[in-house]
Amino acid sequence: MPSIDTTYRSATISVLVDNEAGVLARVIGLFSGRGYNIDSLTVAPVDDSGMRSRINVVTSGTQMVIEQIKAQLDRLVPVHRVSDLTQQGPHLAREMALIKVIADASDKRAEVLRLADAFRARVMDATVESFVFELTGTTEKLDAFLDLMRPLGLAEVSRTGVAAMARGKTVI
Repeated sequence: MPSIDTTYRSATISVLVDNEAGVLARVIGLFSGRGYNIDSLTVAPVDDSGMRSRINVVTSGTQMVIEQIKAQLDRLVPVHRVSDLTQQGPHLAREMALIKVIADASDKRAEVLRLADAFRARVMDATVESFVFELTGTTEKLDAFLDLMRPLGLAEVSRTGVAAMARGKTVI
């Protein structure tokens, strides 16, 4: 009897859909109705005519659960294509965040700016009491920056969610 893989993994699933009212609600409804968690969600039109959108969903579960999610998404109308980028090979995944740090002591401010420079975060706003940084990169990079900013005065975070695409000639 073959063993069942119960290892949890993260999956970045790209879904190409018609750009029409209610599609995103159906996708979210599929997840919530079955108790699947969405770690990240992005959606935007992807063609010149505005007729198609790409939904990028980051979720996690066992291999069996992820296969169920993909199969159920594929049955939704008007879904055109469902791709698990994490299974298909090399892909790019990036996220953007705006991060507010309140640091009024000069030694804290210097450390905040030093770390921001090391992470290539852009200063979008600066006052004598605070900074707002823009940071783009992998989810892990953003998480690492936030972990370093917490003791220095992290006050607020706004994240976009993951945008992802297959590398090379592969088209999803």
